[in-house]
Order: sequence, then C-alpha cells, then structure tokens
Amino acid sequence: MNSLPPILWMQAFEAAARTLSFTRAGHELGVTQSAISQRIRLLEDRLGQALFVRYPRSLALTPAGQAWLPSVQEAFSRLWEGTAEVFGARPEASVILRATPVMQQIWLAPRLVAFHARHPDIVVHVVSAIWQEDFSAEGADIEIRYGLGHWEGVERLSLGRETMLPVCSPATAKRLHTPADIAGETLLHAPGFAVGWSAWFEKAGIDGFETRCLALSCDSQIMTLTLAAQGGGVALIHQGLLGERNDLVAPFDHAAPTEESFWLVRPVKREPHSQAVLLWEWLSDGASRKDNHRMGTSQR
Repeated sequence: MNSLPPILWMQAFEAAARTLSFTRAGHELGVTQSAISQRIRLLEDRLGQALFVRYPRSLALTPAGQAWLPSVQEAFSRLWEGTAEVFGARPEASVILRATPVMQQIWLAPRLVAFHARHPDIVVHVVSAIWQEDFSAEGADIEIRYGLGHWEGVERLSLGRETMLPVCSPATAKRLHTPADIAGETLLHAPGFAVGWSAWFEKAGIDGFETRCLALSCDSQIMTLTLAAQGGGVALIHQGLLGERNDLVAPFDHAAPTEESFWLVRPVKREPHSQAVLLWEWLSDGASRKDNHRMGTSQR
C-alpha cells in the first residue's frame, strides 16, 4: 500500500469504532448508515483486513481494528490541533444545519446569503439529507424537515401549510391550457411525499389520466424540478417554494392540499448556543407561528 486510504473512509472508521454503531456514526457525520457501511467496506478492502465483527444487532472491533484505532484518533487530533494553530479554533461560532437539497437550493440559499452578510463571523455548515432516516435529533443544531411534525425530542416551527401543484418550463406551458392537456406529457416523480400525481389528478377532476402520460422517476425533488425547468417534463412542487423560482411556471391553478409541510427543528435535550439561536431566529422570521409546538418525549 503506497498511499493512505481516503480521509473520509478513516473518518467513518473512527466514528463507527468510537460509537460501535454505523447508524450513530452516520448521524454524527451527516450521512446515511449505508454510506458509513460502504466507506468502511472500501477501507477494509484497501487494507486487506476486516476492522469490525458484524453481529445482527451490534458491532465489535477486530484485533486489527483495535490496534489501529489509537493511531487514527491521534492523527485526527493532531490534524485538528494543527488547523487550530494556523487558522484558529472557534467551534462556538459555527452552526450545523441539515436540510434536503430542494430546501437548500430554493428556500435556504438566499436566506443564508443574507444571514452571512449580517453575521460574517458565524460559520454555517450545511449538511444534505434526503430520506427520513438521514435526519436525527443528534448531530445538527438546526434541521429543516418535511413531514407531519410528529417527531420526539425536538422543538418544531412550521414554515407554513403546503399544497402541491404542477410546474414546467415556460415553453412546455404554452401547450398546456387545461389539465386534460397533460395527457402525453412526461410526469416527473419524486418518492417520499404523501401527495403525488394520483392525488393531483383526482383533485383536478381527471382521475386516471396518469396512465396516459410518460414517466420519469428521480430520488430527489430537486432533480425533478431541474428536469422540468429544462423542458424534460412536468413536476410537482410545493406551492410555497414556487415563488422562489424564476425558471418554472404553473400552467394550472389546481393544487392538491397535503397535511405534510416543512418545519424548522432543533433538539430539546441540549441548550442551543447563541450562534445557533441567531440562525434559528433568522430563519423563523416571518414564518407562521400558529403551528409552533414544543415536543418532549411523547408523540401526538
């Protein structure tokens, strides 16, 4: 072996070895459990030895993993110390914010630009998450989640009620005058939402038209919106996000209501530091406060 393994692999190993959990390591590093598992598998392949014994419900370090862990931890510690010596150590001035890609690019980006202009000394680390298991009350100061809001151990603030409506490029919209005109168009699907195309067709009074359309499926809403903006089909967007886009238009007024919505979320088990409070207040400014609830350990 002529070179060290990638630092992301070693970081995954250190976190998993310390917590003895791929899931907790993923929460700590802001990635999924499967990403941690894949990085460690690649690391083991590179090193030529297993680092973990994988039991059905637990992990244990192999002798090789136990022997290597102190060296890895010492290396990361020295790297942190060297970085602090050169650039300064100000962890108290940083905020970890986790959000889905669609919220990052459409809703969050302009607000972070304005926040940074007002508070240039606060470093915001934005972490991406797509699936429900990517989110956790641990590891992030603030999250923007999507759902019904029934989460334990968090304080939540609704960003407003939502409806879903079709959007497309201006060129595509020119041939869509009534909902029935959508027959033959490509419907862009993103999983993970309670309200999808079937619900919209029913709301528009053309139930069953979905079978008369083409289909293209993506694993994130941001990709369906990108394809729609480039003339690749018609996507569903949250009406609250449409006003943030200038490359998409809604050809119809019909919108399907959904009980799901976006929420600002932060853990209640630890007191937020002052920089996280500033960002929370900045993002919540102007949001509807009638859905603001503080939740303890029980669900509704």
